[in-house]
Amino acid sequence: MMTAKKQNNKQTTSQINKPMQKQPGRSRKDVWYKLDLSAIVYPTLQRRDFSSVYRLSVVLKEDIDPAVLQQALDKTLTRFPTYKVTIRKGLFWRYLEPNNRPGPYVREDIKNPCMPMHFKGNNRYLIRVYYYGPRIALEAHHCLGDGTGGMCLLQTLTAVYLGLLGHPITPSGFVLPLNEAPDPGELEDAYMRYATAKVKPPRPAERTYRVRGTKEPFYTLNIIDGVLSVRQVMAVAKRYGATITEYLNAVLLYALLQKQNEEFHIKLRPVRIAMPVNLRRFFPSNTLRNFITMVYPSIDPRLGEYSFEEIVTQVHNYMRYYINDKFLCGDITTNAATQHNLLIRVVPLFIKDLVVKTFYTRVQDKNSSAGLTNMGALKVPEDMKPYIERFDIYMGQPFSSRTNCAIISFEDILTINFASSIIEADVERHFFRKLVQDGIHVKIESNRTQDLL
Repeated sequence: MMTAKKQNNKQTTSQINKPMQKQPGRSRKDVWYKLDLSAIVYPTLQRRDFSSVYRLSVVLKEDIDPAVLQQALDKTLTRFPTYKVTIRKGLFWRYLEPNNRPGPYVREDIKNPCMPMHFKGNNRYLIRVYYYGPRIALEAHHCLGDGTGGMCLLQTLTAVYLGLLGHPITPSGFVLPLNEAPDPGELEDAYMRYATAKVKPPRPAERTYRVRGTKEPFYTLNIIDGVLSVRQVMAVAKRYGATITEYLNAVLLYALLQKQNEEFHIKLRPVRIAMPVNLRRFFPSNTLRNFITMVYPSIDPRLGEYSFEEIVTQVHNYMRYYINDKFLCGDITTNAATQHNLLIRVVPLFIKDLVVKTFYTRVQDKNSSAGLTNMGALKVPEDMKPYIERFDIYMGQPFSSRTNCAIISFEDILTINFASSIIEADVERHFFRKLVQDGIHVKIESNRTQDLL
């Protein structure tokens, strides 16, 4: 489960709404932030029809008042200096600079979320806040931070919004008090602090199975949500001897194998999932920026036909073997090696962009068949629980023709959110049918109009 900076539970709502104390002797105009180790890649992949944008949303129990939400956003954003920024381009690197332009402004939600976020649009802000009915949605460019940082911003915004409506919320967990200046640890590039391994493990290099489909116009993102009971999913996962994350990874691998078997192919390819791991679980850090790395659970059908039980066992053993501080430290060190290379550091930015984009397109993007992230069981302050129905998370538009899957739970509601840019929904169909076959009740929601399952 993703974690955030622990806060004193005795703070009051009046403290939440006080302005942040400025650091003495330092002008906000003099502050700039180097992109963290993960963030360096995301602007490089920027296209007219693609941005690395993710979405987090919270569904309350009453409809949103947009005027109050705008007040809450104005109050909240000053507490998050690495989100109230614009991106700039230097000779050798990009960097983030404080943005004091008007905005960002809350807007009514749109049908297709996670649209490309152009750096010069939206008064150069790299976040968007939407509302619809009882839902507040935050979209952020991944160069600002990962889901943990975004969730801190969303929950703090929600707490301030509820406070303005007369519902006091005590800061704790993801809800940060507005009257305190940011802890320096919230702003750090934590990767560089923990890149200490004496070996740099290689990356998986073999090409994997890729989902083929009819590409949608670039402004279309197909969303399919499954709403489930945490207790039901946990019981089924336990039946297979797995955690919820391991079980759902296995279901997605199973769905991808089914999809590959249905297609014409000259030869089978391995099926692999790219799954981000929250490094804060293993390396103490309060950073609100990116601090994740990828692991790749996989099945190779060329070795023979796998039963679902065998897939679960394979995923279970993979997770136990790779997700620990030793292997993850090695992975961080591999990623950080480029930052320590003097030659790479002095190469002009346009050459770096060309090399990174070419490598990602020809190698990295072909290393996985789908993406899956699980934010885990989300916690909120006790006095905030009565006002919240559920949370959702979307990994956003895939870089290529595939589907991304994001999972989050709150109380007994677990949501599985698929996002893809192709018309076909075969992988999602196989995924949810398997859950139903295992006895799990699934409620489907979507922005699509055609029959899905």
